[in-house]
Amino acid sequence: MPQLQQFLLALTFYTRLPGPQNQDYTKLPQATIYLPLVGWVVGAVTALSFYLANLLWQQVIAVILALIVGIFLTGAFHEDGFADVCDGFGGGWGKQRIMEIMKDSFIGVYAVIGLIFILLLKISILSTLPTTTVPFVLFSGHSISRLFPLLLMQRYNYVRETDSKAAVAVYKPARRQLILATIFALIPLLLLPLTCLLSIIPLLLGNVFLGRYFYRHIGGYTGDCLGASQQLTEIVFYLSISALWIYI
Repeated sequence: MPQLQQFLLALTFYTRLPGPQNQDYTKLPQATIYLPLVGWVVGAVTALSFYLANLLWQQVIAVILALIVGIFLTGAFHEDGFADVCDGFGGGWGKQRIMEIMKDSFIGVYAVIGLIFILLLKISILSTLPTTTVPFVLFSGHSISRLFPLLLMQRYNYVRETDSKAAVAVYKPARRQLILATIFALIPLLLLPLTCLLSIIPLLLGNVFLGRYFYRHIGGYTGDCLGASQQLTEIVFYLSISALWIYI
């Protein structure tokens, strides 16, 4: 399958952007290596949204509007996974119960609290960074945060036997594919001061902890776990940049 077609397949699945007709969704697992490149598109749109909104309103309002645009663009795809993980691991005891809760379409108190706090953190952090830096941080954050679900996919096994989304997750990227995805994920960081490259350290440590946490409780990962990985990596990236900015 041509690389451009794989990228367009990933783009149309993970966002609400239109794509070519009659795409072969059986190839979607292989297309997941382009998640960081999908992050380029989402990050660029949210960065532009912030820039334009900031011409009219204060920074905090521009940040909120940019986040709304990003959520609309992705259909809250990753936020939904994060919410399900909050409910499953927060309210479930044992693998079976955790898996049942995550599959349930209802949203619980853990999901509501988790979404509220993660959005508040994003708004608070991005609102305190230098205004001219926020578009580049958004662009970089959306790209690099989409690399770490791929690392979980490569290291652990998919644990849900029957699931409509299983085809997306039961795939282990090859080393060459991970290298390509890593290059896509890291390039946007070059738009920031070199000190910001240190943010990779807490991202790696956080991903290792998250992967082990999932493995200890359910023996691997589900699609919801991948969504939670993206969201948590994004917030850790913003926190790291905010902390590093003191020394820039």
